[in-house]
Amino acid sequence: MTTEEKTRRIRAYQPLTEEERRRQAERTSGEPMLDFTAGQVGTDSTPYIDYHHVDSLLSLQHPRSDEPAELTFYITGQVQELLFKLMFTETNRTRDLLLADRLDDALWYLRRIEKILRVLTVSWEPVSTITPTEFARYRDELGTASGFQSYMYRQLEFSLGNKSPRMAEAYRAVPWVHELVDAALRAPSLYDAALHLLRRRGYDIPSEAVERDYTQPYEEHPAVEAAWSALYTDQDRDPRLYALAEALCDLNYHYSRWRHTHLLVVERVLGHKPGTGGTSGVDWLRRAARHRFFPELWAVRSGI
Repeated sequence: MTTEEKTRRIRAYQPLTEEERRRQAERTSGEPMLDFTAGQVGTDSTPYIDYHHVDSLLSLQHPRSDEPAELTFYITGQVQELLFKLMFTETNRTRDLLLADRLDDALWYLRRIEKILRVLTVSWEPVSTITPTEFARYRDELGTASGFQSYMYRQLEFSLGNKSPRMAEAYRAVPWVHELVDAALRAPSLYDAALHLLRRRGYDIPSEAVERDYTQPYEEHPAVEAAWSALYTDQDRDPRLYALAEALCDLNYHYSRWRHTHLLVVERVLGHKPGTGGTSGVDWLRRAARHRFFPELWAVRSGI
């Protein structure tokens, strides 16, 4: 077959002959040719499309302006929502494993959460390329929409321990969303589960630090800091608990990196204008970036 014939066949999307398939398989050390229609029913899909619902997924992008950069903003937001969902699911799984005394399994899932957070942070990179001029061309299309209103993000924050009944009330206008957010508010957080585990392992965690109203923000307790300090002082007493302490710090570290990256991207694109959702924009993000989910684990470092 001449080069011209090969090119014509490729352009016409014609299948290879059996002889051509055999020769190509030999050139690739016997690797089988891919069959995109294997197991296919009908002619409007493939197994890959069916499994991932790719047709539905790729139909969900509806920018409202003619500005090309809006698609970058749009898709990045959707990607982050999916990562919020994944991280929320894995955080709850880890919490339940800690409550069930399955520490080794919990440590494995904390490793996965850290990897998700790395991807979440890097996902800001495309948005960081949007110039203020580009953003201004489609910002009005957002109206009052803001990532601050994300119910998946809010559930994630609650699962990690940043509880706020007032923030949950903001979703009451949409009953099914409020039900989801309220359930996350009332459930014990990942840190609550960790403190329960420390107490069961013999550390002096006061009852008021664990038997509490989970809808309320966690308040630092000197006895909890002392318990973590004892763990760090005598790491050989329970090396797996020490690994848990450091894994939780890793989680918080990478989450804070995501928050700080968000802050820098917004400051680069938006400057110090008010946020679209009614927040103060950069100033609000700067305050949020200072938050720590596991306060005693950070405080104890000063005394080591």
